[in-house]
Amino acid sequence: MTGFSRSHVAAALREGAATVNGASGKPSTLVEAGDLIEFAIDAPRALDAQPEAIAIDVVYEDDDVLVVDKVSGMVTHPAHGVSDGTLVNALLAHVAELPGERVRAGLVHRLDRDTSGLLLVAKTDAALATLGRAMEARYIEREYRGIVVGVPDDAEGTIRGAIGRDPRNRLRYAIREQGKPAVTHYALRERLRGASELTFRLETGRTHQIRVHLAALGHPIVNDPLYGRPDSRLPLAGQALHAWRLRFKHPRTKQMIALESEPPPEYLATLEIFRPSTSSG
Repeated sequence: MTGFSRSHVAAALREGAATVNGASGKPSTLVEAGDLIEFAIDAPRALDAQPEAIAIDVVYEDDDVLVVDKVSGMVTHPAHGVSDGTLVNALLAHVAELPGERVRAGLVHRLDRDTSGLLLVAKTDAALATLGRAMEARYIEREYRGIVVGVPDDAEGTIRGAIGRDPRNRLRYAIREQGKPAVTHYALRERLRGASELTFRLETGRTHQIRVHLAALGHPIVNDPLYGRPDSRLPLAGQALHAWRLRFKHPRTKQMIALESEPPPEYLATLEIFRPSTSSG
């Protein structure tokens, strides 16, 4: 009825923005036909991003593009509920002017908060336009490493399944017939104890794509709080997923640039936990 998001309305209700039959209405209040609901809910504050002096790991940089190795736990850009401490805040302190919408300044693609690894940023309008078209045409190659529960039956394969919002949980995505097409290629990298490390190559870039597809395959990403099960034994903040390879044609020089990033220590430590122990006789 307001046109605002559920999370924004729920927050307003918790602050007393609505009444039901004259009494305070909480988000959990059950209503019946004939109830009088009165509310006054302001529009969400416009999103903005301010420069913040946050250290970032720059893997490659020139006048046109920038590639950073994002740490796990860092949100890529501001959104309602997260207004600072994001990668975009850090980028705006590193480069005074970046193209595109300010809250997504320069971003060619995104990574989930707890997914670490390589992320491509454009520094000029021309670079952003060119790289945006390249991403749309699937010319930018991205490869991930991830630790999954169990071992897939096939050592390599392709998962196809359109992805859309999960109607039962707005924080999740799911394979849905009316969703956007999504294709994930995977290959076994290492067989572990009760788990395996896979590499993933994306044809599309849907939100939570790898996490949704692997959960649907029956092998969710280890420690995934949304699509799997958290494991308190592990040193990970979230899912064991790392964007480790990036290959793209430079938007101005047309030279191919190929970059690689070693997974962070907590990912490597998780690998060791799942590796079979060896004993000498």
